Amino acid sequence: MVATMKWLLPLSLFIAGCSAADNRITIRIANWGGAGEEGPYQDAINKVNRDFEAKHPGVKVVIEGIPGEYEQKMLLNHIAGSMPDVMVLDAASASTFVDNGLMTDLSPFFEKEPGLREQYFPEVFMPFSRGRAVYGLPNDFTPMVVYYNKALFDKAKVPYPKPEWNFEEFLQTARQLTNHDKGQYGFGLTNWMPGWVMWLWNNGGDTVSPDGRASGIFDSDANVETISFLRDLATKHKVAPTLSETAALGGDYFEKGKAAMTVSGHWSLVGFRASKDIDSKQLGIAPMPNNRVAPGPRTKGTGSQTVLYLSAYGIPQHAKNKELAWEYIKAWTSYEVQSVYNKTGIAVCARKDVAADRAEVGTKPPSIEALQERSFLPIIPTGRAPYGAFLAGYSVVEVAGKSVLDTLLNNPERDVKKELTKAAAIIDREFAKRR
Repeated sequence: MVATMKWLLPLSLFIAGCSAADNRITIRIANWGGAGEEGPYQDAINKVNRDFEAKHPGVKVVIEGIPGEYEQKMLLNHIAGSMPDVMVLDAASASTFVDNGLMTDLSPFFEKEPGLREQYFPEVFMPFSRGRAVYGLPNDFTPMVVYYNKALFDKAKVPYPKPEWNFEEFLQTARQLTNHDKGQYGFGLTNWMPGWVMWLWNNGGDTVSPDGRASGIFDSDANVETISFLRDLATKHKVAPTLSETAALGGDYFEKGKAAMTVSGHWSLVGFRASKDIDSKQLGIAPMPNNRVAPGPRTKGTGSQTVLYLSAYGIPQHAKNKELAWEYIKAWTSYEVQSVYNKTGIAVCARKDVAADRAEVGTKPPSIEALQERSFLPIIPTGRAPYGAFLAGYSVVEVAGKSVLDTLLNNPERDVKKELTKAAAIIDREFAKRR
């Protein structure tokens, strides 16, 4: 953090705080959305702001949308002494703010709201909690899951994925669904490490130690086996497109109906349902394949593990209006507002009641869309928080992981162990600079 602050300090001169043009108290809300967006999401924000100002005369709400480099700009605001009253916390970078003392412990607020935490899935508090302290009220989240095209499965007479399946069963399924004459693959592999780190976990591997050590972990035998498996899907078994084929297609193989399975989060449902090449009623959702027997760290239920990408609302340590900030957070995360916002379909609502409504729990017969929503619910307890929630600067691991898989997909003859060991050394050097 100290090193980060040194290079950010000169830039802080360019950060100006937002101030009201009248005598009202200004409540500043920072999020990573852009300005001027339209639709149900923006309508919900506008209504919350109008209602909040009406309920609190003399208060003005200012939304500060930051569409890019959110983490860095929030750090700049902190250096400049211009932190907002409320900010969105991304679980993947929560450690940067929480573990450097930049956020307010919200547990005293929760203590005044009996039953509030119980309205949420317990797993969603993992990234924002440190012992009894909690630094964010969750908004929404998504587990990473396997999507599959039932129409392609039915046409090939292949059984749908089972709730419990392993890597070999996944490979055999992908083989049966690959038809090169039709340009169809069994699996649409995407090299985005946040989207494939779960493969490591589900084969007994991991990325780094809690303090950021990669050597001996990132290049473990388990990871060599897993990365070899992912490489071989495209280069040996040819059940997934190569990187060049994916680039040539100019889009997502699964969304274009050219792959029977893919791995992604809830946000992809929006694009899949809008695709002209997929029958949205034929979308299936399954857990990640699992080669483990026992549950892993911070995981309940089956041995299968996934990652939960989450967002929450927090109050910076030096916010000027903490009580009003908490009232705003409660308003935005209320059942009424979240019921409207969650209709965007981007994620699963962190509130159990809204998520149950979306899944039409208790409704017979439920809609096809509701059944798809229900498929996410049993996967939630198998979720782990992303490492960035507890380890600042974890993005260096994700950059290194992508680089390794890129190298191996383009040069399948390369030694996997050597490539992982080189990457582990790079990760160790990067974290050493931060200590």
